[in-house]
Amino acid sequence: MQDSLRAASMAAYMKDRAPFLGIAAPERRRALRTAWRGLPQPSSDDLGATALALVALPEREFHYAGYDVIDEFVDCTDEYFLDTYVTALLLTTPWWDTVDGLVNAAVSPLCRKYDAEWLIDEWSESGDRWLIRAAIGHQRGWKAQTDIGRVIGLCDRHWGDSEFFVAKAIGWALRDLARMDATAVERFLDAHPDTNRVAIREAQRGLAALRRPSRNDA
Repeated sequence: MQDSLRAASMAAYMKDRAPFLGIAAPERRRALRTAWRGLPQPSSDDLGATALALVALPEREFHYAGYDVIDEFVDCTDEYFLDTYVTALLLTTPWWDTVDGLVNAAVSPLCRKYDAEWLIDEWSESGDRWLIRAAIGHQRGWKAQTDIGRVIGLCDRHWGDSEFFVAKAIGWALRDLARMDATAVERFLDAHPDTNRVAIREAQRGLAALRRPSRNDA
């Protein structure tokens, strides 16, 4: 299954943050489904320990498997999982790929299930770009359940941060909010100085998408 040419290309795309085996995502997910087929439900601690063991391995596909296994067994987690395991996972060989994968698999669903506001505040004030990025994206995919004021507050808190990956997270959050409350996003942009071009560009893309006529309108 290992592909050295693909591995080199994948590593270069991720700025050589970690070596790769060269396994494409569909192949990885098929192999994982086979591996955990018939396994008993893990405890929350078993799941966290497994994810930590996977991200401790050198190749990036194992790091992806770390959040894949959480995604599969997320219902087995308890209220301590985010603080006990996910914080460490976010900081292990971090880059946007693993951080965003963990946000989707663990941070977003568990913040919706448990009261983790204190932890999001802790991440937001940590000074670490990856924890801040996870905090800003912690309601990703919540749709109608999104606390718009909370997300906008986090965007406001970090608006002056010129770090690219934080600015990008702000822009994506605002772009997603535009689908639910375009007026709130427009007001936010009007109230903030034109200093965070990366975030503004992403937010404006979300607003522009709403203005495009649908095929049904043609």
